[in-house]
Amino acid sequence: MAVTALDPGTVDAAIPAPPRTAVLDSAHVGDIEGALGRISITDIERPRTLRVRLATLLAIIGPGLIVMVGDNDAGGVATYVQAGQNYGYSLLWVLLLLIPVLIVNQEMVVRLGAVTGVGHARLINERFGRGWGAFSVGDLFLLNFLTLVTEFIGITLAADCMGIPRSIVVPFAAITLIAIMTTGSFRRWERAMLVFIAITLLQIPMLLMSHPDWGNAAKSFVTPRINGGVTSDAVLLIIAIVGTTVAPWQLFFQQSNVVDKRITPRFISYERADTTLGAFVVALGAAALMMTGDWAARATHSRGGFVDAGTLAHLLGQHNPILGSVFAIVLLNASIIGAAAVTLSTSYAFGDVFGTKHSLHRSFADAKPFYLSYTAMVVAAAVIVLIPGAPLGLITTGVQALAGLLLPSATVFLLLLCNDREVLGPWVNRPWLNAVAGVIVGALLLLSGILMATTIFPKLDVVSIARHLTVGLVVCAAVTFLVLRSFGGARPKPLIPHRFSRGTAATDRATWRMPPLILLEPVTWSLGTRLGMLALRGYLIVGAILLGVKAVLIGSS
Repeated sequence: MAVTALDPGTVDAAIPAPPRTAVLDSAHVGDIEGALGRISITDIERPRTLRVRLATLLAIIGPGLIVMVGDNDAGGVATYVQAGQNYGYSLLWVLLLLIPVLIVNQEMVVRLGAVTGVGHARLINERFGRGWGAFSVGDLFLLNFLTLVTEFIGITLAADCMGIPRSIVVPFAAITLIAIMTTGSFRRWERAMLVFIAITLLQIPMLLMSHPDWGNAAKSFVTPRINGGVTSDAVLLIIAIVGTTVAPWQLFFQQSNVVDKRITPRFISYERADTTLGAFVVALGAAALMMTGDWAARATHSRGGFVDAGTLAHLLGQHNPILGSVFAIVLLNASIIGAAAVTLSTSYAFGDVFGTKHSLHRSFADAKPFYLSYTAMVVAAAVIVLIPGAPLGLITTGVQALAGLLLPSATVFLLLLCNDREVLGPWVNRPWLNAVAGVIVGALLLLSGILMATTIFPKLDVVSIARHLTVGLVVCAAVTFLVLRSFGGARPKPLIPHRFSRGTAATDRATWRMPPLILLEPVTWSLGTRLGMLALRGYLIVGAILLGVKAVLIGSS
């Protein structure tokens, strides 16, 4: 590739300093040290051979694959096998629809990370103010911690199935999570994560032992249908599948992990490939879990009788002890991967917000707040799970509801940032991408509203609500698209050379980085954007209050 490998974010005195950028931690600049390869910052010229391209891809692979597989966590496993046990193969089509949603969302954070050199939390704080930062980052901290607790719940369920005392497996899992995080080497951390990802390949023999009906599966992927018809339970389960597959923490994690891995605009195409690969891997893994859940229902005559992932593991074990053990290992492994990724996304955001060193390249002594925040979350979550009588069921329900509340707002912030010319310059969203993203945001708002309403008022007719709010999907998509147009159109052009126009050459785009945030023009919202964001803030406030009241009522009953 005839493009420069020098990163304009360089701050190391040993390297000639290019134009200043917004990079916060100097450890975020240097050689790319991936689990499967290394790219030197001084490697200026690279030939365009297939061998070199493959070696580059292997070195880049990591952030996209980890964030996607991490999303098939304890909550994901439970949701997918519930869909299989209660509805057979009939919901596989939902997974196919989610692949483009995952790719579109995560591709935007890839660009933000590579071009800006800073994390998602810092961009929101600096571009939209601390008030909006408190809404997004503060809620993220709470949601991520509760999600971490659910990961440890998954660990306990797997341990029960394997006959291992919780008092042993929970502390061991916590020590493992801390150990792989605090090595002081990004490469060692990524290699450890890829080892856990390799263990997920056990889903292949798990699926084969579940006697899959390949013809029925292929038909279900392309034919939207629901066994038993459209019911409230089915609609809520579909919403749960969307919520567990497209989670707010993913945005924060991948952007910061791209920054920490030192990926620059030069390698965006490779990171896009990494993200796309991860999206297909997560969909295939979810499909395997659904089909395993279906086999549990067929083999044990328990259709519609889902309780939790641990109970399903016992059902599989009664019919086939090996299959039950393999499923328990898959659940345990998924919980650990999810816990590692969710907690790290919080520590990254912590470093962004408070301006502390936050890189896996640093040793524990060199970045104590970063590592201590991670350790404290892991220890606290482990302790809560081991407390007798802890409201674990309430926490699990709360995580689903809170994730549904925050996901649309997180996606709106993402879209605003990706249309901010001061931030992304020549890398801002294309109009067609904004149109697609507008539809996605509208759908997420619709699903979020249904989930919130049914969480607070369980007796509501979900099917009726969904039918009446379908029109709202089109309206929300149109409003979102208009807001993005007014936001992007109102922004002044960034101070970049004339060559960064619509016809920007690839080599020029590959070297453009966002300047220090303090040098950017302040954000100026149009009236439509301001009204839309105020409406979003009102939705968040009302939703948070109602969720709090609901939690108090359930806790006191």
